[in-house]
Amino acid sequence: MDWPERLRSVRRWTRAGERAPHKPLLLLYALAHHQRHGNVPIVYSEAEERLARLLREFGPRQRTSPGYPFHHLASDGVWRVTTVDGEGSPGSGVTVLREKRAMGSLSADLDAALCADPGLAARIARVLLDDNFAPSLHAGIIALTGLRAAPEPLSEEGGVRDPRFRETVLEAYAHRCAFCGYEGRLDGVLVGLEAAHIRWWSHGGPNEPDNGLCLCSTHHLLFDRGVLGLTGELTVAVSSRFEARSGAAEAFVLSLAGRDLLRPAHGYPHAAPDHVGWHTDQVFRAPAV
Repeated sequence: MDWPERLRSVRRWTRAGERAPHKPLLLLYALAHHQRHGNVPIVYSEAEERLARLLREFGPRQRTSPGYPFHHLASDGVWRVTTVDGEGSPGSGVTVLREKRAMGSLSADLDAALCADPGLAARIARVLLDDNFAPSLHAGIIALTGLRAAPEPLSEEGGVRDPRFRETVLEAYAHRCAFCGYEGRLDGVLVGLEAAHIRWWSHGGPNEPDNGLCLCSTHHLLFDRGVLGLTGELTVAVSSRFEARSGAAEAFVLSLAGRDLLRPAHGYPHAAPDHVGWHTDQVFRAPAV
């Protein structure tokens, strides 16, 4: 059994291409739990707060109950739920999951494979991370789930770490952050600048310059977390859900609202409207609807 490929194929809720990483986040949490405790069942009521935080920080912009993946993952054959009444999930409602003391665990065959191969959990985790999240978010997810180090992402042709994409995008923006203008070097070497995908590579975003922005490390993370976005006129948008609790946050984030995006150098394309639209719809934390 090729377990990374098996879990890559777990069914996800879809509607007009909307991002739905609920099951991958639960699987990452379960893999981390397995690394520490083996296949000891995860009690829903004890895990609910951490699962809710994972969904709040790394899930879609629409708020989602952690009961949703806890219940629905069982239909994929890699997760089983039991309650005080026996086998089977009582549903996705958080109240019934608590009342029935629902517990979830990985399937027996996946448990056996993880026990037989200590590195398997990390390889599965890498596939789930690469397939569902922007690279800038991986460290935060690993830290919040408690995963032991996952291997480095692949650097194959066209992959997320394609050095040509980074070089082209940074050159297009003259090695300056397209949001704030930061440019810095240490001993003549660029430091603190990254090539950000507007439409994430994990969701079909190409390694092309019209899908890239040169951003400083902090603004890259804020862009991928949905704090910052772009308007159709290529000005910077700031989520109304962001709270600036210091003068530095006001200066570094709120002051960007309405600022023109740094335009690429002659001969390089502007950010493509389709990619900007995807980020607005799938990542930017606009007001809750």
